[in-house]
Amino acid sequence: MFEHVTVLREEAVAGLNLKPDGVYVDCTLGGAGHSRLIAEQLGPSGTLIGLDQDQMALDHAEERLVGVSCRLHLVKTNFRHISSAVKGLGFESVDGILFDLGVSSPQLDQGERGFSYHQEAPLDMRMDKEQELSAYQVVNEWPEEELVRILFEYGEEKFSRRIAKMIVKERSKAPISTTLQLVDIIKQAVPAPARRTGPHPARRSFQAIRIAVNDELNAFRDALADSVGLLRPQGRISVITFHSLEDRICKQFFLEEAKGCVCPPTFPVCTCGQTPRLKIITRKPLLPTDKEIERNPRARSAKLRVAEKI
Repeated sequence: MFEHVTVLREEAVAGLNLKPDGVYVDCTLGGAGHSRLIAEQLGPSGTLIGLDQDQMALDHAEERLVGVSCRLHLVKTNFRHISSAVKGLGFESVDGILFDLGVSSPQLDQGERGFSYHQEAPLDMRMDKEQELSAYQVVNEWPEEELVRILFEYGEEKFSRRIAKMIVKERSKAPISTTLQLVDIIKQAVPAPARRTGPHPARRSFQAIRIAVNDELNAFRDALADSVGLLRPQGRISVITFHSLEDRICKQFFLEEAKGCVCPPTFPVCTCGQTPRLKIITRKPLLPTDKEIERNPRARSAKLRVAEKI
């Protein structure tokens, strides 16, 4: 069963400024919460394209979207391939693109997927179960320095060196094959005072390994870059992020694309020829209400940013 509580549902869809006959892409179909709301506001001449690399999500979305009046296309792909997916369906441009980043509730809650540090499961963490690289390979085969890098860079883990060293030590005795094995190793590496305060000691490491397995940040950068090229003038891009790394990428990208001339102020005339491609709609990110966080604690770190194609 694929049950997912959609975060910032109304706000993210409102940010798209929907037109009944427009073409819209939900890059992270998931539980189809955003897609259902988009579809309900489109007429028979409108089009919704849903992308997801998780077949389970696609199967659920197909059921959830039965009976919608708009044209519907569901595509199994990583959203970094948004351009080829959209053009493969015969569309050269679209009116809006939505991203809802992070791991869906079913992926976290289903122990066998290996995303959760609370449940025993094989080390997996693949959003696309057909891809080869899994958390098992990352943990057991990647060099120590590479483990240090991803734990520090993707997990913002200050004990990255200690954790990587302990992983390498333990895997030399026997492969690390399950989530709770890895949790125990991380707990050994993290100093006792740090284990007693703050979030779960394995949270940052699991986030880092998941990001590495699915190449999430690079995929997001690729998708953002292609999205601007696909948008029609006045088309909107609506992005929900769940941690600072994603939000930083989105914020910086929007700022760069909204920037005009970059010539030094001393130049009498512009020589760079750079013109802005986006107008930022949300100067500060929109956050979930206290009521939404109370209803769905996983919403607490969500941020929504919206920009419009010039």
